[in-house]
Formats: sequence, C-alpha cells, structure tokens
Amino acid sequence: MVRQGTTRRRIPPKLRAQAEAVGDRLAHEYPDVRCALEHGNAYELLVATILSAQCTDARVNMVTPAVFRRYPSPADLAAADPDELEDLVRTTGFFRSKANNLIRMARDVDERFGGDVPVSLDDLTSLGGVGRKTANVVRSVAFGEPGLPVDTHVTRLSKRLGLTRHTDAVKIEFDLMPLFPPEEWGDLSLRLIQHGRKVCFARKPACGSCSLNDICPSSLA
Repeated sequence: MVRQGTTRRRIPPKLRAQAEAVGDRLAHEYPDVRCALEHGNAYELLVATILSAQCTDARVNMVTPAVFRRYPSPADLAAADPDELEDLVRTTGFFRSKANNLIRMARDVDERFGGDVPVSLDDLTSLGGVGRKTANVVRSVAFGEPGLPVDTHVTRLSKRLGLTRHTDAVKIEFDLMPLFPPEEWGDLSLRLIQHGRKVCFARKPACGSCSLNDICPSSLA
C-alpha cells in the first residue's frame, strides 16, 4: 500500500540502514521530545505555529498568552481588528503578514469547518496562511496523526546526514517519509530540531560531541 503523499520507490538498503540508525540514536538521546510552542488546543497551536515563522519559539510563547486571551476562539480571531492584532504580534516579526494570515485562517476555520480545526492535510493546507509545515505540526502534535514538519533544522540535518539531497522543504519531506514509520514522523522532526539546536549548529556543528558523528557523512568528510 502506498502511503499518502509518497510514491512507490525502492529504498536502497544502505539508505534504509542509515535512516534506521539515525532514528534509533535520536530516539535514545531525546526520548521525551515535545513541541516547544505552548498551547492548550489545536486552534492555539495553529496560531502559535503561524506566528513562529522566522521567529523563535521563546518569543512566540511570550506573545501568544495575550493573543489567546483576546481571541479565545476562531470566531473571535476572525472578527479581529487588524491594527489591534498587529500590535499584539508585532514583536514576532512580519507582523502585518502574520496578522493577515491569522485572520484568514480563523475565518476559514469558523466559516468552513464550524469553528473546529480540521485534521486532514488537504483541509489544513486549504486554510488561509497555512502551508505544509504548519499543517504537519498541527497534525502530529495536536491530533497525533502522521505529519512530518520540515523546518530549517530538519532541512539542514537531513541533508548533512545523507537522508536527502534536496534543499526544498516539500521535497525533503517526501524523501524522509518512506524512510520512517508514519507514527514516528512527528517525533523525528522534533528530535532533529532539538539536535539542531543543541549540537548540529548551522555555522559550526559540534561534531566532536555528536552521537551521530560516526555515521554522518558530513562529519566523516
């Protein structure tokens, strides 16, 4: 059976073994990984994830409590005054675009889905301002469904580890999906993000203290 979003293709045994080793070691190193964005439900996570674009999770977590108090439901956010919302999210950067995306998303959720955040990837990505990464975050974290968010950390690490040759996030997602069980996609993404933040830095990775250094092509090069 072909998984949704993948094509039937033969995975080279060496690549399969590499993926298994990476997955096992990251699971051992980060067994209790969780999303760093603070939220109480799928709607709040969706808002926080939209705000997290090109912004740290710590900054988003400083902003969202006021947003959630002012707009506790999609209907409230759909009716938001753009200027007021922009002021609330200003410090996350790109505040005009983000405010616009939040209002568009909320209107779609309220008008098309009765106020309930949808679960399917197609429905989520049909919402205003919601791309595959955001949709996959909500699917995997809020609903426990298969979803593999690809951010800058996942992009960097998956390429360094030899799991993909691509730099485009969607192509990387499609490369990674057949290599890991669907139920592990969300945690894999979170573990790669955690490892990218703690060890595999963008400019100067700490290869000497990395648990993957003996199987990482970039470290061995």
